[in-house]
Amino acid sequence: MEVLTTTTSVSAELMELEDRYNAHNYHPIPVVLERGRGVHVWDVEGKQYYDFLSAYSAVNQGHCHPRIIGALTEQAQKLTLTSRAFYNNLLGEYAEFITHYFGYDRVLPMNTGVEAVETAIKLTRKWAYKVKGVPEGHAKIIFVEGNFHGRTLGAISASTDPDSRKGFGPYMPGYVVIPYNDLPALQNALLDPTVAGFLVEPIQGEAGVFVPDEDYLTKAFALCRQNNVLFIADEVQTGVARTGRLLCCDHSGIRPDLLILGKALSGGVLPVSAVLGSDEVILTIKPGEHGSTFGGNPLACAVAMEALKVVEDEKLAENAAALGIVFRAKMEALQSKRPDLVKIVRGKGLLNAIVVNDSEHSKTAWNICLELAENGLLAKPTHGNIIRFAPPLVMTREQMDECCDIIERVMLAWR
Repeated sequence: MEVLTTTTSVSAELMELEDRYNAHNYHPIPVVLERGRGVHVWDVEGKQYYDFLSAYSAVNQGHCHPRIIGALTEQAQKLTLTSRAFYNNLLGEYAEFITHYFGYDRVLPMNTGVEAVETAIKLTRKWAYKVKGVPEGHAKIIFVEGNFHGRTLGAISASTDPDSRKGFGPYMPGYVVIPYNDLPALQNALLDPTVAGFLVEPIQGEAGVFVPDEDYLTKAFALCRQNNVLFIADEVQTGVARTGRLLCCDHSGIRPDLLILGKALSGGVLPVSAVLGSDEVILTIKPGEHGSTFGGNPLACAVAMEALKVVEDEKLAENAAALGIVFRAKMEALQSKRPDLVKIVRGKGLLNAIVVNDSEHSKTAWNICLELAENGLLAKPTHGNIIRFAPPLVMTREQMDECCDIIERVMLAWR
């Protein structure tokens, strides 16, 4: 177990306890956090850090936002769960709120992001058979290389990441995987009349904040329209203001046939996810064909509504857009000073990444993240040589400048 040089026996003991009794399915940065507020988190020794991961963009509204926590505690004292065996007094209100908020006919509420992805896949297949007329059992869905939609069997069947995929077969049939950001490949795949949907992340976050060409989504959407295929956007990580617009697809002026949301839908307070779409698609699923004990529970409804109101009231999309420009400008200036270390700077809004000029198998990015943590900023590498930077959207310009100074100081001193 790797530890920071400042780690005390308390942190070490807690990490060892987790290592002893918990499954080894993650490799965390060695800090033990116990408290968060806004853009900051504190470890068990009381050291303060800037959070530049935001729980993989789940905490867009900042840690423990008082309005969201207020909605949580108020509702938690009234009613938390009924299951969908009964109506509850908040699901209808929430459904009306979120469909109007994002501009759709209906919502299918779930809990985690990957559950929402699975829900979208099931909806797409059902639509293929009931509406498009694909022969039963023959529907196909197109995915792209480098995707990350979660780690259920349904999700990893579309993955090209060996760590997610290897050793878990056999895989789901009916999946077609093509290169990302490749319109000719999509056009060719859409020639198959049994294709029902195209599922894509507008920006590939887990792949290292891979931003496609400016016209990729617009033209991909048009191709789907021409071929009577559903365009399905996985905005679990890119949605809810992260990229400087309410949805990342808004940059391209498109409205997906199915929109998948999660993470920041609850401000990181509890698992809430959703699939939004038209009557034609959502109403293909009938009672007994899909569900979740916790999906649409009153606690989740109260929290999600307040979390989305915070995004709008505090103009978090606008703040993400403005601070993203500042961050990338400062990182590009850093790149000019250390071109030997900083190979690429990319991103949109406050979803950004630096590609370290090293191989995927090097530990340079990991070690830089350890040094950043020593200096009070938490980030985590992905794919070996990429560091993703995604702070809470409530960050101020002054805080952003301070964080960029920390990153620059660490990178300029790196040897």
